[in-house]
Amino acid sequence: PASTPPFSPRRTPTPQPPAATMMRALATLAMLASASAFIAGRPATAAARSSALKMSFEGEIGAQPPLGFWDPLGLLKDADQERFDRLRYVEVKHGRIAQL
Repeated sequence: PASTPPFSPRRTPTPQPPAATMMRALATLAMLASASAFIAGRPATAAARSSALKMSFEGEIGAQPPLGFWDPLGLLKDADQERFDRLRYVEVKHGRIAQL
């Protein structure tokens, strides 16, 4: 008996868009992505603005305008001065080790 070759369908190549069209599409997407950075978000509520002012760490080294004291993770939300000093010490220590 004659063996038949395995089935191999011929694929027709898919048409590729011209390079100019691809570049134009990429440029448009890049402009849209960069423009979205300038869209205003929700305004800060009065509670969010005043909560940073209630903390007692605004006078510490590193608190600078316009942010003032910045604690995005809330690590010092209910902390005392001793906890703040400990975290500051560990931060400096890790920074020094990272520079080795």
